[in-house]
Amino acid sequence: MKRGYVLHHRPYRESSALVNLLVDGIGRVDAVARVGSGKRSIKSILQPFQPLIFEFSGKSELKNISQIEAAAPAVPLSGYSLYAGMYINELLMRTLSVHHNAEALFLIYHQALVGLAAQFCESKLRYLELALLRELGAMPSLIRDTQGEPLIPEHYYQLVPELGFQFVLNSRAKHTYQGAMLTALNDNELLQEQFLAAKRLMRSMLQPLLGDKPLVSRQLFMQATAPKMNGNN
Repeated sequence: MKRGYVLHHRPYRESSALVNLLVDGIGRVDAVARVGSGKRSIKSILQPFQPLIFEFSGKSELKNISQIEAAAPAVPLSGYSLYAGMYINELLMRTLSVHHNAEALFLIYHQALVGLAAQFCESKLRYLELALLRELGAMPSLIRDTQGEPLIPEHYYQLVPELGFQFVLNSRAKHTYQGAMLTALNDNELLQEQFLAAKRLMRSMLQPLLGDKPLVSRQLFMQATAPKMNGNN
């Protein structure tokens, strides 16, 4: 049986659901599951952040789930971490298709959820975004510059589309990042003072993949964290 998580689901025909899954060793899988009713209904486990084991079959892109059950209790996300989990799921839904080979993404996704459940931290989002971009073949080297030279922590580098990071003397040039942040991101060792630059980099890398349509999860997070106006809710 395969391990996986539900990224999204919606009703599909009578008493069935169309389920978008992130599957260990595969990547994204779209499948139809019979939801059932009463005590035999699986509706309660077809939820985000619920570890699952299942079997599916079919030669077309849309598979059929023949067996599915909870593998463990759902990962408990709340507060900022819940919005972060919603963002991760929406990000994967928008960028990852069934045609992408993303075998390694499941474990990184699972680790991100477990980490967020323990404590919210922006760096966990950056590491997952980095892993996603690498799986999609859209992330340049974070070790060497466009000339093949190792990145130097004190130097600044400008992101050149489709080429990588190019050494620059002007640290205020557009799309410029310090070598120390780039190597820390590569090593999953971001410092808090590097979070903003890493976020800026990831957004610029993800934008071409996401297009102009806003992320719903990002809008919900902004609404939930916006300052209260004039004492009104």
